[in-house]
Amino acid sequence: MARVLSGIQPTGDKHLGNLLGAIRHWVATQDADDCFYCVVDLHAMTIPYEAAALAEATRRTATVLLAAGLDPKRCTLFVQSHVPQHTELTWILNCVANVGELNRMTQFKEKSEGRDSVSAGLFDYPVLMAADILLYDTERVPVGDDQRQHLELARDLAGRFNHRFGDTLVVPEAAIPPVAARVMDLQHPTAKMSTTAPTPQGTIGLLDPPEVITKRIRSAVTDSGTDVRFDPDAKPGVSNLLQVLAATTERPVATVEAEYADAGYGTLKQAVADAVVAYLAPLQARYAELRDDPSTVDAALATGAEKAEAVASKVIARVREAAGLLPRP
Repeated sequence: MARVLSGIQPTGDKHLGNLLGAIRHWVATQDADDCFYCVVDLHAMTIPYEAAALAEATRRTATVLLAAGLDPKRCTLFVQSHVPQHTELTWILNCVANVGELNRMTQFKEKSEGRDSVSAGLFDYPVLMAADILLYDTERVPVGDDQRQHLELARDLAGRFNHRFGDTLVVPEAAIPPVAARVMDLQHPTAKMSTTAPTPQGTIGLLDPPEVITKRIRSAVTDSGTDVRFDPDAKPGVSNLLQVLAATTERPVATVEAEYADAGYGTLKQAVADAVVAYLAPLQARYAELRDDPSTVDAALATGAEKAEAVASKVIARVREAAGLLPRP
């Protein structure tokens, strides 16, 4: 079993794209590998936020992950800030990283564009991300194209540390994630579904009630013409609906395309709405149970933090010794 790590920020309510694109694959692989799943609340602090809302969002995100099927007995689920070695390793890696390579990070440029003031944390968060990965002797990191640059930085920092101080850190490899449904915004089908979309009408929250889900899908933007076919370039709206229907009914896109080829857009939208409501029903029911029993969530996160820190403490001890830090008497 390979050591695998993935993280998710507690910013915004999690939506259907998060579930179909990542979370359901976390659930499916928690028995195949030694999986560490982290709610990265420290990363959420790099942009302006409300202090009272952060803890609530972190708990809600962890609860969603448990409701989706992550099992503390089969994986390590924890909150980033519950393991203090993350910040300690970040400082040590900061002394190995250089400003030039951080300046080249594409996501920093995108997230800082147009802001009058940018926190040092936003500039430095790729180093924190590297610490997240390297702290657990992670062997494989599932990354999409948007995070590949950050993984390369983690690999560079691990290699540079090892070159300077001896073989200490595991150099992780990128893992190609399972093919995921690419869920697009219902109102802007050429853009990915996101909690930062201009309007909420294009997003399906995992905890949205059935009537809201149905209304948003029935109001989804479609395309000119009346034919139902999968053609993301010419018919992005219909193609998005077909992909959602395929993913939530666990069938190939070609199968649902053939089934609804002679149906109108209204019939397709209703079928998608019914499928999404049914798909989310077990998650929503389990979430309601966990929300009303916070001690279960607390116990799961405590177990995860204990398991994570047991690994992290050994790695940070190696790093401290290699880097020449005086052991505490």
